[in-house]
Amino acid sequence: MTIVPVTFRQACDFVRKFHRHNKPPRGHKFSIGLVDDSGQLVGVAMAGRPIARHLDDGITIEVNRTCTDGTANANSMLYGAVWRAARAMGYQRCITYTQHDESGASLRAAGFLHLKSLPPRKSWAESSVKMAQCRDPSGPGAVARELWEIARKK
Repeated sequence: MTIVPVTFRQACDFVRKFHRHNKPPRGHKFSIGLVDDSGQLVGVAMAGRPIARHLDDGITIEVNRTCTDGTANANSMLYGAVWRAARAMGYQRCITYTQHDESGASLRAAGFLHLKSLPPRKSWAESSVKMAQCRDPSGPGAVARELWEIARKK
């Protein structure tokens, strides 16, 4: 398998087609693809600004989506490629989240460490009565999550 650049649109299309529980993110800093020996796209990773404002410090990047067609080891290859690219761009830290029931094996294989467990949160649609009519209630919603990190050695 080979790491390749992909456009935001290509990554979004792949996520729409294959992701189990999330839609594509609204934006990104960069996306990375993974192709098999025949040149077929088998996975994508999308990295952007951290969603949590207090983590958006200019030196932290978040893997907002990874998605594969089920190809073995594709996810860990994508996480590793995102971290290598992010380090080359000057980022000091990379974070991502998994749902509580996901093992995190791909993250551990790529060198990420589990930081903490987070309780379920209210959906965006529930955050205010006025905005509830405007916001899309789909997404992971009230699911416990796990925060993962990889950082430059000090």
